[in-house]
Amino acid sequence: MLVDRMLPSAEAADLLALTREIAANELAPVASEFEAAARFPREQFRLLGKSGLLGLPYPERWGGGAQPYEVYLQVLEELAAAWMTIGVGLSVHTMACYPLATFGEPEQQDEWLPALLAGDLLGGYALSEPGAGSDAAALATRAVRDGDDYVVTGTKSWITHAGHADFYAMFVRTADTGPDGITCLLPEAATPGMTAGPPEHKMGMTGSPTAQLLLDHARIPVQRRIGAEGQGLRMALDALNSGRLGIAACAVGLGQAALDEAVRYAAQRVQFGRPVIEFQGLEFMLADMAAAVESARATYLDAARRRDRGLPFRRQASIAKLVATDAAMKVTTDAVQVLGGAGYTRDFPVERYMREAKVPQIFEGTNQIQRMVIARELRKAIR
Repeated sequence: MLVDRMLPSAEAADLLALTREIAANELAPVASEFEAAARFPREQFRLLGKSGLLGLPYPERWGGGAQPYEVYLQVLEELAAAWMTIGVGLSVHTMACYPLATFGEPEQQDEWLPALLAGDLLGGYALSEPGAGSDAAALATRAVRDGDDYVVTGTKSWITHAGHADFYAMFVRTADTGPDGITCLLPEAATPGMTAGPPEHKMGMTGSPTAQLLLDHARIPVQRRIGAEGQGLRMALDALNSGRLGIAACAVGLGQAALDEAVRYAAQRVQFGRPVIEFQGLEFMLADMAAAVESARATYLDAARRRDRGLPFRRQASIAKLVATDAAMKVTTDAVQVLGGAGYTRDFPVERYMREAKVPQIFEGTNQIQRMVIARELRKAIR
């Protein structure tokens, strides 16, 4: 079903039309094949880059699209509805560019951002570690200054695009001062001493590689430090606030795809002489699925519009991530139920949607962490 969108400009409408064309013609037809083979869609990401979709929320001076988050997120939703791996991958790339675009020196931005946004390069976001997941301030990967380089040793884990990315926004420890000892580096993937481990064996999104990054005395030039030493955690958390909106939009796209498939099937499947969509038990389920998807869309759009206006949006971002990803899990599960036995087979995509819907409840901060963030913001409001 074509989502009826209220877009802020004719340019945004044209951008969404282009996105739908790419999604329908280049992504959806091959998504199941690539996911079944755990094949990384690098050429599809290059196509997005050539189409101007890899730098949408960043300024035109560096080759970005200068689009508001309200528009960028709806592009993400359309892409994720066609292929979740692509939507999440674009969200991760956008987050990997965020520290440089927001906190970098003008000289760094002018030198590196055009290539990062042009489409030939793909980014990864390296924050988590084996002992530092939700507790990001506990990271232990160590960077020691040695002349014009940092010598970095440690392990980053759960890194999307690890082994395929061309650069990483990487957060390392430069001082033993807790949260204030974390620094952001922007190493190239070809950095000697930095290698990717084998991909994790995941239940879904198998076309999107997730692996460890292993750093063994990797030498990263000091000039590739973003901001000052000790500012890294702030950058990481700022990026995550926006990244959570990206995941919310992707989850809505996945839920919309599952809803569309369920409606199509229910309209065609005949039992007792009529389409099963006419039976109240199923039509109520479909109505609840539609309500969940549209409500989730409204939450991420509200947060995005606040962000675009320079208003606080941290609580709204956590609400959007929580609501949208929980909705996607419920809607995809119900889609399998609507299709019955057929939904449990790989002849239909809803079983893949259901497997893919689980991880958005986990990454970019688990939904339990989102509840903590929301509650903390509520406490602040009454002080």
